[in-house]
Amino acid sequence: MEGIKNEYVRRTQKDYSVSFKLSVVSEIERGELSVTGAQRKYGIQGNATVINWLRKYGTFDWENQTPSNMPKSKDQKILELEQKIKLLEKQKALLEKQAETSDKKAIFFDMMIDMAEKEFNIPIRKNSLPEQLTDSQKNTK
Repeated sequence: MEGIKNEYVRRTQKDYSVSFKLSVVSEIERGELSVTGAQRKYGIQGNATVINWLRKYGTFDWENQTPSNMPKSKDQKILELEQKIKLLEKQKALLEKQAETSDKKAIFFDMMIDMAEKEFNIPIRKNSLPEQLTDSQKNTK
C-alpha cells in the first residue's frame, strides 16, 4: 500500500466558479452556515475569501451595515440624509476655501507679472486671446 500524501494546494479566487461562490453566499445568508462553517465544509483556505464573496455577491449593504433588501424606517432615512447633509456641508466649506485660495493665488501671480513687466520693461502677457483675432490676422495664419 502506497503512502497517502496530504499535500497543501494553494487556491486562488479564480479556482472557484461564480456559481459555487453564489451558492456558498446564499447558504450563509439563509443562515444554514456561518462563514467559518462554509470554509470548513468546502475547504476554502483564505480567511477573507468568503467575506469578500459576501461583499461582492451578497444582499447585505456593507456601507450602511443593513441588508439592502430590508426597507429602512423613516428614522433611518432621516439619519442617513442628515449625515449626507453634514458631509456635503463639509465638502462645500472645503471647496469654498480652495476657491478662495486659488483666487488669491491668481491675484498674486498677476501682481508678480505686473512687477516683472515694469522691472524688466518687457511684455510678458499676450496682447490678445485667440478668439479676438481680427480678420487680417486670421488670413495670415
